[in-house]
Amino acid sequence: MSLELRCTNEEKIPISVNPTTASGKPVNLDGPIIVTVTSGDGTVEMIDDRSFFVVSGEVLEPTTFLIEGDADLGAGIVTVADTIILTVEGALAKSLGLSAGPAVIK
Repeated sequence: MSLELRCTNEEKIPISVNPTTASGKPVNLDGPIIVTVTSGDGTVEMIDDRSFFVVSGEVLEPTTFLIEGDADLGAGIVTVADTIILTVEGALAKSLGLSAGPAVIK
């Protein structure tokens, strides 16, 4: 099941990976996760082996991230994967940014 998120083109969202079994019990992975941008303008900032930021791009389009880990705790590799779809919206004005010049004679 993919995770669908929204943010502005000025934001990033922290993500934590907490693997579980089919019945919902916590379980370990063999090694760190791998996060790849498969489409879109966003990027990834890794925090540690199980957490990262999905970072919005400047282009107002969705970015798809593929997250993969090795479920086999032995010598083999059994890939478990999921996706995140990050929809990027343009940041809105929050201030008019008023400024004044020096006073002049009227």
